[in-house]
Amino acid sequence: MQKLLLVEDDPALQFTIKTALEVQGYAVDAVSTTGEAIERLDDGAYPIVITDIYIDERTGIDVLNAAKRRDPRCAVILMTGRGTVETVMEATRGGAFDYIAKPFELDTMLGAVTRAEAARNDNEPEAEEEDLPESSMIGSSAAMVEVYKKVTRVAPTDATVVIEGETGTGKELVARMVHRFSQRSKQAFVAVDCAAIAPSLLESELFGAMRGAFTGADRDRVGVFEAANRGTVFLDEIGEIEKSFQANLLRFLQEREIRPVGASRAKEVDVRVICATNRDLQRMVDDGKFREDLWYRLNTVRIVLPPLRERRDDIPLLARFYVNKYNGRYNREVRLMDSGVREFQNFTWPGNVRQLQHVVERLVILSDRIDSEAVLDALTAMDSREKPVETLADAEEDQIRKVLAATGGNKSKAAQILGIERKTLYRKLERMKL
Repeated sequence: MQKLLLVEDDPALQFTIKTALEVQGYAVDAVSTTGEAIERLDDGAYPIVITDIYIDERTGIDVLNAAKRRDPRCAVILMTGRGTVETVMEATRGGAFDYIAKPFELDTMLGAVTRAEAARNDNEPEAEEEDLPESSMIGSSAAMVEVYKKVTRVAPTDATVVIEGETGTGKELVARMVHRFSQRSKQAFVAVDCAAIAPSLLESELFGAMRGAFTGADRDRVGVFEAANRGTVFLDEIGEIEKSFQANLLRFLQEREIRPVGASRAKEVDVRVICATNRDLQRMVDDGKFREDLWYRLNTVRIVLPPLRERRDDIPLLARFYVNKYNGRYNREVRLMDSGVREFQNFTWPGNVRQLQHVVERLVILSDRIDSEAVLDALTAMDSREKPVETLADAEEDQIRKVLAATGGNKSKAAQILGIERKTLYRKLERMKL
């Protein structure tokens, strides 16, 4: 029978909590003052302590500190009807297990005690700590190794590179890797988000502008290409530029000259251009939304980044990397558990690595351990507009249905779009009973 210490100066509430805990099979030592509580803790340790904060001349924080001195693993649950951010902060820093605001339902208290007991008796294995190499990108799956191979081959050249991939897959990281291992590595790397710049301003942003060229141009302005001379310019979201500007970009790539807005003469610049997009540029060409000649000029070397759901073996490495990163940043010691890693691997990650990073950061800040329950809670709270957590099988079935609908049931074309063999698609359809 587990013995608990209850510290509460309200006789009625003390009796109610004590009775409820005893019904659940706990042995409860109940006291009314902090002095009595600290004396009990001096005599022996308790695995779980429940204490009000505002009791007498001392507080529940003093009880918390005494309990932790006696047994650092003691789970202390604090109660108060006068909660402030200062007391919550002090309790958190002191290592309190939970903090409950009065009045509360008894189920809330019993739930906190149950969780505290489970945490103390936890035999769940912690995720294995792995030695992560120093690298700007984490991942050793076959798909990522192919990316690394292309980077190492193209980096020493001056070839134009197009990096394709869904949002959050790490396209800028790959661009920076290409620059880092290039002969231009000691020069500037300048990233431009084409989608974030108004079309009317993109020309002056990239090529520069002369004083008086347009309203508000009160001085000469150096453009990105000139500022990055002898270095690398990364044009992110290249698929968002308007067709009217695409001709200007094509001319620059062919001539390696810029003409600032309002200038009478062009000037030579020497920059390497790396582009990225989350759109299908070939389809945009087919639809007449992107110049074919520009696409051919850009597409010297194409690097396709796989979505995170297609490289699940990398998820444990990424999760561990971000846990270590944010533990260090926020001075935390949050543990990553095996069940938490499994839950990470079961999620489809529509926002890819960036989404995983933000979820891990949230968990490190708000949790003491990252297990299955914590991960599911974080994913649920992440965005109320997102669909509920789904398995990879669910996501695959949903995608197959969408592609079949788009192709009018043409299985050969659907298999081609999905990137799988036709016989593989037939097996999946048989499994789905379609």
